[in-house]
Amino acid sequence: MEIGRAKSKHGLMLAPMAGYTDGAMRKVCYMQGAEWCVTEMVSAKAVTFGDKKTFALAKIGLDESPCSVQIFGSEPDVMAKAAERLSRGEDGGKAPDAIDINMGCPVNKIFGNGEGSALMRNPNLIYRIVGAVSQNTPLPVTVKLRAGIDSTLKNAVECALAAEAAGASLITVHGRTRAEMYSGKADLEIIKRVKQSLKIPVIANGDIVDAESALFALKYTGADGIMVGRGAIGNPFVFAEIRAALEGESYTPPTMEEKINTALLQLRLSIEEKGEEIAVRESRKQIALYLRSFSGAAKIRAAINVADSYGAVSSALLSALD
Repeated sequence: MEIGRAKSKHGLMLAPMAGYTDGAMRKVCYMQGAEWCVTEMVSAKAVTFGDKKTFALAKIGLDESPCSVQIFGSEPDVMAKAAERLSRGEDGGKAPDAIDINMGCPVNKIFGNGEGSALMRNPNLIYRIVGAVSQNTPLPVTVKLRAGIDSTLKNAVECALAAEAAGASLITVHGRTRAEMYSGKADLEIIKRVKQSLKIPVIANGDIVDAESALFALKYTGADGIMVGRGAIGNPFVFAEIRAALEGESYTPPTMEEKINTALLQLRLSIEEKGEEIAVRESRKQIALYLRSFSGAAKIRAAINVADSYGAVSSALLSALD
């Protein structure tokens, strides 16, 4: 798969997830085989206001490639201005490889403002937004959708066609409606229909947590790649597992020691990016998920939840090896 100047052998992508896919998580996922990552979503309006915290979220490391920056909003002119500014790269970071537009976020605050998945109520607005962004950036423009708003409005095909007509280079579809949030089961049939209707690449997203689910999604939908979301939190190894399956190679799951070392590496990368106090506080929820299947995990999580330094987190994790 080739989008602009960036190439991806298998289309193995890390989904944008607010509060999770910071530079540290993206880097450990690249190390394990992710071929394309996307930043946490950033407000287009905040970008146009020059908000420093927003630019920190949008910053892409010089060693992150390919990587998209994801923006959200509902006003075509504001989205266009934000895309134009972010296309240059900010605060010493590298320029993104694509601009991704969030049309799938289901949370009440975003939806209530007419942003994220609320855009799927108006395919004409989708066309205008994608067109405005495409005209104001030299980068490829990609779009992340859901299956629809609810069971009565599953219009991912119509919305995807509008985005394609306006100049989108790739569409990702999460197989749940906005009403379903993250419950129930992702509908692969709607992703298949989008793939059959478009000429540009389509990426399948939703319930992809291991090689088996990835291979099934690719075969069923005919998609050009898969995007892993929650399945990669505390488990960047999922990319190595999926890549091995796609290439017909054997896969050896990580040992407990390898999981701990990767968790600590992710924390060190986060500290480099944000400083120790913030990094330790924000990383607790991710590090806790590295402990799945560990004996005595509850006790270790309790220690991590009150840890205030890298040393304290390290001691808690390494106690699992004793």
